[in-house]
Amino acid sequence: MKTRDTDRQWERLLKALITKTPTDEYCEKLTKAGFDGIEVQNWDVSVEEARQARAFVEKHGLCIHSVMRGWTNFNASEKEKVDADIQSVETSLRAAAAYGASTVLLVPCRIGGMTMPEPWDFDIDFDPKTLNVKTVAAGDNSAYADYIKAQNLATEVSIRAVETLIPTAAREGVIIALENVGNNLWSTPEFLAAFVKSFGSPWVQTYFDLGNHTRYSRCEEWLTALQGTIVKLHIKDSAISEAKGKRGGGPSQRVPIGTGTIDWKNVRKVLEEIRYSGWMTVESSGLTDAEHSKFLDEHFGE
Repeated sequence: MKTRDTDRQWERLLKALITKTPTDEYCEKLTKAGFDGIEVQNWDVSVEEARQARAFVEKHGLCIHSVMRGWTNFNASEKEKVDADIQSVETSLRAAAAYGASTVLLVPCRIGGMTMPEPWDFDIDFDPKTLNVKTVAAGDNSAYADYIKAQNLATEVSIRAVETLIPTAAREGVIIALENVGNNLWSTPEFLAAFVKSFGSPWVQTYFDLGNHTRYSRCEEWLTALQGTIVKLHIKDSAISEAKGKRGGGPSQRVPIGTGTIDWKNVRKVLEEIRYSGWMTVESSGLTDAEHSKFLDEHFGE
């Protein structure tokens, strides 16, 4: 399998920030702060527009390593909406190839509006072959019946949609990198890992955010479970006010990097154990670009 920045990606830590439309001022600022690349939010662009943006960014010695397609609604009740979202991801894959990016970040579904366990109480029993969920917490699950039904539907339709997209991803040489963020799905490390691995394709991997899931489980548990599937990382921090779950999760809030409860030294150790050394894209506020760059160098540099 060959992707456009794969060779560069695995040489060392590579630092990036997120932007919609890169400008001269933005690129110069990133270069001065010591960043290597950009993750772009503009996925709905023509191939020619993406090629022009690539040339513009590379003029500054940077690269566009990923495209953030973000939320889709593969579990919409209307077939037309599902088809439109699938087509939109195909557009983002073609744009990513023209940008020179190796991944498209995709959040397949989201559900809500029904009774669910507290994040730290999730204990999901699922069939490893079908991924069909039986229970989502210890004890009586009758209150969660609607949630279990919605979870199983989301898994089924997401698998169907992503499998439809794999040929386009392979043709364009761009990985579909699944991110799990605020969508109330695949909410334990083992379940998310099983979902990603179920595709059995090098073109479907994980884009993992170190700060998004601490309310469910510690970063280290997620990283260990997802090893072998992680192609990109988002970097943010969170503060757990009180660990309540057996996995170390609890009520949390987003805070500037380095001020939360994530054990960055231990995260570094686990990343080394699972042999991750690729892109780290900052998705945080509260620090300057230079301070974000310095934090990454100090905690993840060679």
